[in-house]
Amino acid sequence: ATLEIAHKIKAIILDKTGTLTKGKPELTDIVAFEGEQKEILQLAASLERYSEHHLAKPIVAQAQKENLEFLPVKNFEAIPGKGIKGDLGAVGNRALMKDLNISLVEVEADIVKLENEGKTVVILAVGNQVKGLLAVADTLKEEAEEVIKSLKKNGLEVWMITGDNERVAKAIASQVGIENIMAGVLPQDKAEKVKELQKTGKLVAMIGDGINDAPALAQAELGIAMGEGTDIAMESAEITLMRGDLRLIPEVILLSRRTLRIIKQNLFWAFFYNIAFIPVAAGALYPFFGILLNPIFAAVAMAFSSLSVVLNSLRLKRS
Repeated sequence: ATLEIAHKIKAIILDKTGTLTKGKPELTDIVAFEGEQKEILQLAASLERYSEHHLAKPIVAQAQKENLEFLPVKNFEAIPGKGIKGDLGAVGNRALMKDLNISLVEVEADIVKLENEGKTVVILAVGNQVKGLLAVADTLKEEAEEVIKSLKKNGLEVWMITGDNERVAKAIASQVGIENIMAGVLPQDKAEKVKELQKTGKLVAMIGDGINDAPALAQAELGIAMGEGTDIAMESAEITLMRGDLRLIPEVILLSRRTLRIIKQNLFWAFFYNIAFIPVAAGALYPFFGILLNPIFAAVAMAFSSLSVVLNSLRLKRS
């Protein structure tokens, strides 16, 4: 069923982190407005070490690399899609700062500058003031641009979905040639975005690797999970790629087309043999030409029919 539907897909949505990118973000910049950079890193890392978000890892890793002491955190709270907070302060995106009524007017230019470079900005606030910024960047997979070109060449409408804001999303998407972007999407809203695209009448494929991709993978007509991703993503998807190589995605579409073509050829030859030789075996030619089909030849013809179908199907091994 999966191979039957794969060749009918008209739109494909790729999650950014861990799918288009390597999923190994690095801390690239620290901007301090109050105090020193090490203080900013120490405060942010102390909060982030309790977080499971992928952006937390490079911040914590950098603090460990610099042998900074982690400060104790009380009243820790994670806000999905926005950030985290505790008694030391808050670390997150614009949405979290808005919820906490923290003004970004004085730091907006610095944030925009980093975002235009394709970096995700994490804001550190203490009290009601922004104390610093931390910029995290994830490297795109080498084959990403090549794969996007291939998908477009096959007539597919390609989308990128991400929790990053519009500016960061555009900067990253432009590097691989993606024009259609779903930016600022909260984890729980990804499946809804798939539904919106489905309402346009298109059959949709979703490619992801994380826990928060699972509902969207299940919602799409074709869910494809990256083999390096989470177990729940692989359980929710119809296809799991055994490697994190994006080049396998066009191969799935191509394999689907070849498989359906082989099936149709096999059906044609199976019907052809039956339509042509069953009447002969039944003696239809005997009254006119005196021809009867010897049972031995009938058995050979049947074996050859099955053999031709098997040999034709084995051509898929060259895919």
